[in-house]
Amino acid sequence: MRICRLCKSHFNGRSDKIFCTVKCKTSYHQKLSQVTRDAAYKIDNILHRNRSILLEIMGKKKTQMKVSILTLERKKFNFNYITTYKINKQNKEYRYVYDFSYMLFSNSEVLINRR
Repeated sequence: MRICRLCKSHFNGRSDKIFCTVKCKTSYHQKLSQVTRDAAYKIDNILHRNRSILLEIMGKKKTQMKVSILTLERKKFNFNYITTYKINKQNKEYRYVYDFSYMLFSNSEVLINRR
Protein backbone atom coordinates (compact mmCIF):
# COMPACT_ATOMS: atom_id res chain seq x y z
CA MET A 1 0.00 0.00 0.00
CA ARG A 2 1.17 3.48 -0.87
CA ILE A 3 0.06 6.83 0.62
CA CYS A 4 -1.00 9.74 -1.62
CA ARG A 5 1.25 12.78 -1.22
CA LEU A 6 -1.73 15.17 -1.29
CA CYS A 7 -4.77 13.56 0.34
CA LYS A 8 -2.87 10.96 2.42
CA SER A 9 -5.23 8.14 1.36
CA HIS A 10 -3.93 4.61 0.80
CA PHE A 11 -3.81 3.26 -2.76
CA ASN A 12 -2.35 0.43 -4.83
CA GLY A 13 -0.17 0.97 -7.86
CA ARG A 14 3.31 1.09 -9.26
CA SER A 15 6.20 1.53 -6.83
CA ASP A 16 7.01 4.99 -8.21
CA LYS A 17 3.42 6.29 -8.12
CA ILE A 18 2.97 9.07 -5.54
CA PHE A 19 -0.64 10.25 -6.12
CA CYS A 20 -3.82 8.22 -5.88
CA THR A 21 -5.58 9.98 -8.79
CA VAL A 22 -4.91 12.39 -11.63
CA LYS A 23 -7.03 14.93 -9.72
CA CYS A 24 -4.68 14.78 -6.70
CA LYS A 25 -1.63 15.04 -8.95
CA THR A 26 -3.01 18.09 -10.79
CA SER A 27 -4.10 19.78 -7.57
CA TYR A 28 -0.70 19.23 -5.97
CA HIS A 29 1.18 20.78 -8.90
CA GLN A 30 -1.25 23.72 -9.15
CA LYS A 31 -0.73 24.52 -5.45
CA LEU A 32 3.04 24.24 -5.86
CA SER A 33 2.97 26.61 -8.84
CA GLN A 34 0.80 29.10 -6.94
CA VAL A 35 3.25 29.25 -4.03
CA THR A 36 6.09 29.94 -6.49
CA ARG A 37 4.08 32.65 -8.29
CA ASP A 38 3.17 34.32 -4.98
CA ALA A 39 6.80 34.45 -3.83
CA ALA A 40 8.01 35.80 -7.18
CA TYR A 41 5.22 38.42 -7.21
CA LYS A 42 6.21 39.76 -3.78
CA ILE A 43 9.89 39.98 -4.69
CA ASP A 44 9.16 41.57 -8.06
CA ASN A 45 7.00 44.23 -6.39
CA ILE A 46 9.86 45.13 -4.04
CA LEU A 47 12.31 45.36 -6.96
CA HIS A 48 9.92 47.55 -8.97
CA ARG A 49 9.42 49.82 -5.96
CA ASN A 50 13.20 50.13 -5.49
CA ARG A 51 13.61 51.02 -9.19
CA SER A 52 10.83 53.62 -8.94
CA ILE A 53 12.53 55.22 -5.94
CA LEU A 54 15.86 55.41 -7.80
CA LEU A 55 14.14 56.88 -10.88
CA GLU A 56 12.31 59.45 -8.74
CA ILE A 57 15.56 60.54 -7.10
CA MET A 58 17.63 60.61 -10.32
CA GLY A 59 15.02 62.06 -12.66
CA LYS A 60 14.96 61.21 -16.36
CA LYS A 61 18.10 63.08 -17.47
CA LYS A 62 20.80 62.39 -14.85
CA THR A 63 23.10 59.41 -15.19
CA GLN A 64 25.02 59.66 -11.91
CA MET A 65 24.29 61.16 -8.52
CA LYS A 66 25.29 60.93 -4.85
CA VAL A 67 22.52 60.85 -2.26
CA SER A 68 22.43 60.16 1.44
CA ILE A 69 21.42 56.72 2.66
CA LEU A 70 18.86 58.50 4.82
CA THR A 71 17.10 59.79 1.69
CA LEU A 72 16.66 56.24 0.41
CA GLU A 73 15.62 54.93 3.81
CA ARG A 74 12.95 57.65 4.16
CA LYS A 75 11.46 56.52 0.86
CA LYS A 76 11.43 52.91 2.16
CA PHE A 77 14.12 51.66 -0.24
CA ASN A 78 14.82 48.00 0.54
CA PHE A 79 18.59 47.38 0.37
CA ASN A 80 18.10 43.60 0.69
CA TYR A 81 16.66 43.14 -2.81
CA ILE A 82 18.77 43.52 -5.97
CA THR A 83 18.75 41.94 -9.41
CA THR A 84 22.52 41.36 -9.52
CA TYR A 85 25.83 42.74 -8.30
CA LYS A 86 29.29 43.34 -9.71
CA ILE A 87 32.65 43.95 -8.06
CA ASN A 88 34.84 46.42 -9.96
CA LYS A 89 38.65 46.59 -10.22
CA GLN A 90 38.86 48.69 -7.05
CA ASN A 91 37.02 45.92 -5.17
CA LYS A 92 33.89 48.06 -4.77
CA GLU A 93 30.52 46.32 -4.99
CA TYR A 94 27.90 47.74 -7.34
CA ARG A 95 24.36 46.51 -6.67
CA TYR A 96 21.92 46.55 -9.56
CA VAL A 97 18.17 47.08 -9.62
CA TYR A 98 17.29 46.51 -13.28
CA ASP A 99 18.93 49.40 -15.20
CA PHE A 100 20.12 51.30 -12.11
CA SER A 101 23.16 50.53 -10.00
CA TYR A 102 24.25 51.88 -6.68
CA MET A 103 27.35 51.66 -4.56
CA LEU A 104 27.60 52.33 -0.86
CA PHE A 105 30.04 55.22 -1.16
CA SER A 106 30.56 55.89 2.52
CA ASN A 107 28.68 55.27 5.76
CA SER A 108 26.21 57.98 4.85
CA GLU A 109 26.24 58.27 1.04
CA VAL A 110 25.24 56.18 -1.95
CA LEU A 111 26.45 56.68 -5.51
CA ILE A 112 23.63 55.94 -7.99
CA ASN A 113 24.28 55.25 -11.69
CA ARG A 114 21.99 54.60 -14.61
CA ARG A 115 23.21 52.11 -17.23
